[in-house]
Amino acid sequence: MNIPNALTILRIFFVPLLVAALVQDNLGFMVRGYPITNEWLALAIFLSAALTDLLDGYLARRWRQVTTIGTLLDPIADKLLISAALISLVQVRVLPGWMAILIVGREFAVSGLRAIAAAERYTIRASDLGKTKMLSQVAAVSCLLVSVRHPRMQRPGLWLMWVVIFFALASAVSYFRKFWHKVDARVKKRRRRELLLLERKRQQELAAQRGSRGATELRAATIWKPPEVS
Repeated sequence: MNIPNALTILRIFFVPLLVAALVQDNLGFMVRGYPITNEWLALAIFLSAALTDLLDGYLARRWRQVTTIGTLLDPIADKLLISAALISLVQVRVLPGWMAILIVGREFAVSGLRAIAAAERYTIRASDLGKTKMLSQVAAVSCLLVSVRHPRMQRPGLWLMWVVIFFALASAVSYFRKFWHKVDARVKKRRRRELLLLERKRQQELAAQRGSRGATELRAATIWKPPEVS
C-alpha cells in the first residue's frame, strides 16, 4: 500500500457517494448562505474523483511507486466511476441510454482483454487515446451533471458525449490490436510448444515400446531352440 494506490481506492469509495448525490431529488444544504443542490454536490464528488485519477498516476511515476496492483486497479476504478456516472445520468433522464450502454460495454470489453492479458503475464497499459477519452468523459459528464438543473448545458454535454464515443471506439481498437499482436501471438507460441512436447513424449513412448518388444522377442529366441534333425 502506498499513496497512489490509496488514492485509487479512494476513487472507488467515491462511486456510491456520486450515485447517492445524483439520484436524490431533495438533497441539499447551505454554505454561507449559498444553496448547494444535489447536482453541484455530485459534480464536486465527480471532479474530486477525477482529480485522484490524475494525481495517483503522476505520483506513482514521480515517486517510482508503480505497482502491478496499481496498474490493474486504476482502470477498474476509472470504469466504476464513469459507469456509475453514466447510469445515474440515464436515471435522471439527461443522457440517452444507448450512449451509456455503448460506453459501458466498451469498458467491460477492455477490462476483459486486460484480464486475459494479465493471465498471460502481459500488462496492457493505457494509451494516449484512452487518456484523451478519459478527459473528454470528465468534461462531458460535468456538463451533463450541471444540466440536471440547468437544461441549457445538456446540448454541449451531448456533443461532448459524441467526442467520448469516438475516442472510446478508437482506443478500443488500439487495445484490441495490442492484444492480438502480443497476447494472441504468445498464446499460439505456447500452444505450439506444448504440442511439440506432447509429440516428442509420444515418440519417446513409441520408441520405448518398440525397444521393449524387441528385447522380448530376442529373449524368446534365445530361450527357444529348434529340435535337432537326426
